[in-house]
Amino acid sequence: MTAARLVARTIRGIEPVVAEEIRCGGLGRVEHLGHREVWFRCAAPGPAVLGLRCADDVFLVGATVTGIGRSRADLRLLARAAGELPVRPLLALRRRCGGAAAPGSVDVSASFLGRRNYTRYDIEDAVGEPLAAGTGLPYRSRRGGVAPPPGGLSWRVTVADDRAVLALRIGARPAHRRDYRRISRPGSLHPPLAGALVRLARPVNGARLLDPFCGAGTIPIEAALTEHTLSIVGYDRDPAAVAAATANGAGTGVGWAVADAGRLPVPTGTVDMVVSNPPWNRQVPPSGTLARNPRWFWRELRRVLRPDGTTVLLLPDPDRHLAEAARAGLVPRERRPVSLSGTHPEIVRLEPVRPPRECPPEF
Repeated sequence: MTAARLVARTIRGIEPVVAEEIRCGGLGRVEHLGHREVWFRCAAPGPAVLGLRCADDVFLVGATVTGIGRSRADLRLLARAAGELPVRPLLALRRRCGGAAAPGSVDVSASFLGRRNYTRYDIEDAVGEPLAAGTGLPYRSRRGGVAPPPGGLSWRVTVADDRAVLALRIGARPAHRRDYRRISRPGSLHPPLAGALVRLARPVNGARLLDPFCGAGTIPIEAALTEHTLSIVGYDRDPAAVAAATANGAGTGVGWAVADAGRLPVPTGTVDMVVSNPPWNRQVPPSGTLARNPRWFWRELRRVLRPDGTTVLLLPDPDRHLAEAARAGLVPRERRPVSLSGTHPEIVRLEPVRPPRECPPEF
C-alpha cells in the first residue's frame, strides 16, 4: 500500500479553507467535503500532512462500512470490519506520514449522528477489541470517562446515517494541540480556527500583520508559522496576556507590546492585514477604549490599514458590528459562519471603501 486515502477533521464552516490548504500545499487530491471533514487522496504521503494548520486532526482511512442501523446488533458489522482491516499496511503508511513507530496501546474515539440504541462507548469497545487483537497491543477503553495513556495507537469511528468510517490518527495526539501553547487564557482561540483566519487574509511575502487583541498570542503565532516572511505585531491591553503571548511565541520573531486597541502606536496607513478575535463581552469582557466606545476600535482599524489592506475578524452578532464598521469606512467582502463550542460566530473579511474612479472629462 503506497497511495493513501486521508480525512482531515475540521470545525464546522472552514471545510473549504482546509481543502484549499491541502490543494495549495500539494498534499493530495481533494475528493469530498463533508460535515466537519475533508477527504483527500495522496499518491506519496509524507510528514507534510501533519503540517496542516487549519485542520483539527488528520487520519488515514481504514474502512467504510454501510448498513449500520440503530440496533446494538449492527455493531457486529463494525467489529467484523475492524477485524478485517489491513493493519500492517496502515501502520506502514502512518510511519511514512510521521507517526510514531512503537505505540504502546490501542484506543478508540467514536461519535455518531442521530438516535441510536447504543452509546459511543459501545461503538468504541466493539471496534477496539478486534483492533487490539490485530495489532497485538492492549486495548484501553474510554468507558467511564477514563483517558487512555499517551502515545497510543488512536482510532476514530464516525457514524452518520447508515455509514461508518474507521480511521487511524497519524500523529501521537490531535493536531489542534499545538506544542507552542504553553500558557492558555480565557478566550484563547482554537489554533486551527486562528490558522483559518490567517489563511483567509491571504498573507504575502513581506506583508505587515497586526493583531490588536492578541491574548495568548495564537493568531500572530499561527501567522508566523504559516508565512515566515511576515512582519507581525501582537498588542493587548492586559500585560498578563502579553506576557503569556511572549512565552508562547518564543522564537517566532513576533513583536509583542501592551497597547489599547483604540490608540494603537502604529503610523497611519502602514498595516497590510489586521487579523483578530476581538473581545465582545463573551469569554473576555472588553476593556479600555473598546469598553467605553466600540466605535473607536473601528475608526482606529481603518486608520492603520493601507488603502489596499484587508482585515479578518471573528465576530459574534456580525450584523450589529458591521454597521459600525461601515460607518468607519470598512465593507465586508466575505462572510463565513462557523460553529465553535456551541456558539455560531462568523469569520468576516473586510476591506476599506475605495473611492470611485474619476472619469476623464468629455470634450
